[in-house]
Amino acid sequence: MNNEVFQQAQTAYNSKDYATALQLFATCLNGGQQLQPGESGLLCHQMGNCLMKLNNNAEAINAYSQATADAAYGAMGAVNCNMGFAYAALRDYENAVKCFSAAATDARYESRHKAYSGMGSALLKLGKTAEAGVAFREAALDDANPDPTKALLNLGICFMTLNRPNDAVTSYESALQFPMKAATRNKLYANLGQAYVACGQMQKAVNAFEQALADKTYFLSDSASVDYQRAIGNVAQGTMEIPKQPEPEYGDASGFDVVSDPFEPGNCYDDDPYDPGRYEEDSAAGYLPSGSPDADQDAFFNASDEEVENWSRNIEVQKKKGRGCGFKIFITFMVLVVLALGAAIFAYTQGMGYPTQQSVVQQFFADPQNADSVIASGISDKDKAAMLSAVVADANAKVEGVNSSMSNSTAYVTATTQGGGAVRYQVSLVRDALGWKVSDVELYFTSQN
Repeated sequence: MNNEVFQQAQTAYNSKDYATALQLFATCLNGGQQLQPGESGLLCHQMGNCLMKLNNNAEAINAYSQATADAAYGAMGAVNCNMGFAYAALRDYENAVKCFSAAATDARYESRHKAYSGMGSALLKLGKTAEAGVAFREAALDDANPDPTKALLNLGICFMTLNRPNDAVTSYESALQFPMKAATRNKLYANLGQAYVACGQMQKAVNAFEQALADKTYFLSDSASVDYQRAIGNVAQGTMEIPKQPEPEYGDASGFDVVSDPFEPGNCYDDDPYDPGRYEEDSAAGYLPSGSPDADQDAFFNASDEEVENWSRNIEVQKKKGRGCGFKIFITFMVLVVLALGAAIFAYTQGMGYPTQQSVVQQFFADPQNADSVIASGISDKDKAAMLSAVVADANAKVEGVNSSMSNSTAYVTATTQGGGAVRYQVSLVRDALGWKVSDVELYFTSQN
C-alpha cells in the first residue's frame, strides 16, 4: 500500500473533506501496489466511512461488504456495526439487526454497546419490543459503555410499551445516578413521571414532571401532559397513591421521548477503525466502571442475571407506604359539603364529566354512521358526512390519550381496519352539560406530535 497516499487520505478525512479522502483511499486500494493482509479490509472500511459521511449509504454497504471479505482484517466488529447503521439508514432493519448481531458477538470488538444500542433501535422499528429491551439491557450493562443513560432510558421505554411500568421505574431511576446533559435529564424525568402514573404513584409523578419542566426549556408530549394533569388532579384530591392502578396498554412508544435515535445521519457509528470505541468527550463523563466504590450504590448494575430476570418478571414488588385518607371525626357536615363541592368544581375544570370523553369516543367509533347521540349539535349534514368519510368503525378502538380542559378536549384514538391495519385519529370534543360530544375527527400522524 502506498503509505504516503494513505496519510494524505487520513488528513483529508480528519479535515472533513470526505470526497477527497474517498478518492485517495480508492487510489490506495486500486493503485497497483501489492497490499499486505488486512490492508484491503482497512481501506474498504475507511471508504465505507467516507460514504456514510457523504450520506451514500448504499455504496457504503458495498464498501463494508468488501472489507468483510478480508479475513486478515482485525476490525470486523466495527465494520459490521457501521454496516448495520447503513442498512438502518435505508430502513432495511432486518439486515441491520443481522449486522449488529454479528458485531455484538465479536469478542474482539471493544464497543459492543454500540452494536447492542443499534440492534435495540432496529428491533423497535420492527415492532419487536421484548427483543429490543434485551439489547438495550446488554448495552447498559456493558462495562465499556461510557454513557449507559441512553440505553437505560430506551430500556425503560421498552418496559412501558410492554405494560411493565414498575420495571421502567427501576430503569429510569438507575439512569438518574449518572451525569447527563440537561436535555437528556428533562426527557428522563418526563418518562419517569409517566411510569409513576402507570404505577399509581401520583405524588412521585408530579415531582418528576416538575423536575422535567423546572428549567423551562422542555415541553411535555401530548400523552405526558395528560398524565401530568391526571397526577395533579389526584394529588389535589388527596390521593397520593393508587395501590391497584391498572397498567395502561400503551402499545407503542410514540408518546415517550426516546433519547437517542442512532440512525440519524452521522450519529454513533465508528469513524476511526483504529479507535472504534471513540466517543465525544462529554459523553464519557461520570461513567462508573464495574468494581468502583460508587458503582456499588447501583443495584441495577451489580445484580446477578437471576435478580435482573426477577425484576423483569415483577417478582420484586415495590413496597408502597400506606397513607391514611379518612376525614377527622370532628369535621362538621358543612365542611364535608364544602369539600365535596370544591372537588366537583375542580373535577369539572379538569375536564371530568359523565359520560367521559373515553366512553363517548368509544361509542362513536363502535358505530360511526349511527352515532348522532354523541355528535355535537350544530354540525351540518355536509360537515358530518365529510367527518365520517375517513372514520373506520371499530368497537375496540383504543383511546391512547386525552388532553382536557373545562370546555374542550382532544382525544387520540387508534382504530383497527378489517385488514388488520391501524389508523390514528385526533378527535375534538366539546362540553355538553356534564358530559361530552364529538365535534370533529381528523387523521393523525405521529410526526404531528
